[in-house]
Amino acid sequence: MSVAEFLAPKKWFRTDAGPRYVQLRQRLSDGVSKGILPPGSPLPPEREIASITDFSRVTVRKAIQSLAEDGTIVQRQGSGSFISSKPEQIEQKLSRLTSFSEDMARRGKTSTSRWLERGLFMPSPDEMTSLGLAAEDSVARIVRLRLADGEPIAIERASLPTDILPNPLAVETSLYEVLQRDGFRPVRALQKISAVNLSESDATLLAVAPGDAGLRIERTSYLESGRVAEFTQSIYRGDAYNFVAELRLTKE
Repeated sequence: MSVAEFLAPKKWFRTDAGPRYVQLRQRLSDGVSKGILPPGSPLPPEREIASITDFSRVTVRKAIQSLAEDGTIVQRQGSGSFISSKPEQIEQKLSRLTSFSEDMARRGKTSTSRWLERGLFMPSPDEMTSLGLAAEDSVARIVRLRLADGEPIAIERASLPTDILPNPLAVETSLYEVLQRDGFRPVRALQKISAVNLSESDATLLAVAPGDAGLRIERTSYLESGRVAEFTQSIYRGDAYNFVAELRLTKE
């Protein structure tokens, strides 16, 4: 069934069933749940939906805005409205120090990246504090959007001292593979996880609605010598990742 056929009002609209925008909202939601409007697909323009349903543009806009507020639809400025993609949730154990690429490979998923920033920069105050750098030092920084099977999962901002990563362009897929090769693979890390509402810029990259729930993770990784090797700040989609910790009872 085409989207136009599915939205034809004779199949679902009733004059005694409440406001038009509420009925249209429910019909669009039904289209998502039935796969007629699949994840990631564009929603027809407002004028087209108005023409199909014979509803006003104001009514159509109100229905779409309502779906955007609950995350069913993602609105992208200049591109239109899209059905939100909700990837399969991934569980990661907090007891294991692995890279994103290694996590995805163990799950049989293909990991890819979209580079947002990569090079040598003046360090930020957070980078100076975490990595023990002076203001006149440089920091190697790589920022990328991480995807699993084509779905955006996280925005990862990794910072390292330049003697540990002198050439950020050497990182093509896995940062930890490069560090392993050069003898700087971290052996332990401390992570801080907090809940956030996604900013408009981060939500756009992650293909969700601004204000949606996300996870902010700060990780400081250490070499066997105890030296700090890496400071990473990541933003994960709240609907994509679960972190699992195993707790054991200790006898006093």
